[in-house]
Amino acid sequence: MTGDGLNQTPLNDLHRELGARMVAFAGYEMPLQYAAGVMQEHLHTRTAAGLFDVSHMGQIILRGTDPAATATALEALMPMDLVSLAVGRQRYGFFTNAAGGIEDDLMVANRGDHLFLVVNAARKAEDVARLRSGLPAGVAVEVLEDRALLALQGPSAEAVLAALAPEVARMLFMDVTTVTLAGVECWVSRSGYTGEDGFEISVPGAAAEALARALLTDDAVAPIGLGARDSLRLEAGLCLYGQDIDAGTSPVEAGLTWAIQRARRAGGARAGGFPGADRILRELADGADRRRVGLAPEGRAPMRAGVDLFEGAEGGDAIGSVTSGGFGPSLGAPVAMGYVPAGMARTGTTLMGELRGTRRPVQVAALPFIPANFKR
Repeated sequence: MTGDGLNQTPLNDLHRELGARMVAFAGYEMPLQYAAGVMQEHLHTRTAAGLFDVSHMGQIILRGTDPAATATALEALMPMDLVSLAVGRQRYGFFTNAAGGIEDDLMVANRGDHLFLVVNAARKAEDVARLRSGLPAGVAVEVLEDRALLALQGPSAEAVLAALAPEVARMLFMDVTTVTLAGVECWVSRSGYTGEDGFEISVPGAAAEALARALLTDDAVAPIGLGARDSLRLEAGLCLYGQDIDAGTSPVEAGLTWAIQRARRAGGARAGGFPGADRILRELADGADRRRVGLAPEGRAPMRAGVDLFEGAEGGDAIGSVTSGGFGPSLGAPVAMGYVPAGMARTGTTLMGELRGTRRPVQVAALPFIPANFKR
């Protein structure tokens, strides 16, 4: 822990050696960027492979005497079909509250005798408390404090990781497995949060730096900071918790209905039974009053989080706002996401965003801005 009370990941010394600009993020000291800068780091990930330290995220194991019963118990907290989640596979999902809002988004993997969860750093404590209070006594909640998490993302990621463990080349998107990397047992998923093909690697903290160094010896790999991670996920149309989704936002408003499997929907084998089911099922049937959309501002000036959106060039109240925005290096243009009334969510609709007192045109755009390159 630093003098500022910030936690450090096992790669902190390596970040500094590599010239990272360090910032506070979710209670951790994290690399914002390296010498190459955010734009070059972003483009390198899109064309080769970027190595991200995501060790600040929470890693949690749920273990009970009956794995099927553990999955059923977790379904009571999430609008997900976990009973049918096969061993060696993972799914994206979210915890919801009684009002149908999203308390956190996370990954759930079936590793045979246990479920493995990766949750957002800023929500770790709340998620652990929710699990311990909401799951039956027979399900143990183990928070892994001694593991790091690396993400290797980009079109060269498979070749790079396969040089250390050839079997990863057989993995498909959302597969999970155990492999040996740099002499250490690691838990690997074929996933990430950039829209690119890639892997997330859970590794014992004591071995994290050696593994990172081994990956960085490949000329295709560059270290990437939080700045490019944010621009990559924005181009990919992926939500950031606390900005694009929060406790007041429903999965339907957020456009995340694809993550609610048929078994939990009306008419499904285990319909409802999760927090906020009344609202969420109603919105699935009838639609939500507002929707998350892509936004393409005209010109070169980005529209960042907090920019108000209006229907016309003058007068009237704001009809929505930008939740994430910036410059899209892959597109050479500004990109954003935000919420607008359902009747204004059609692609191509022109709205006005207010920048420093001046309203400028912004068009509703289809998401993602950059198509995903997952290996399916």
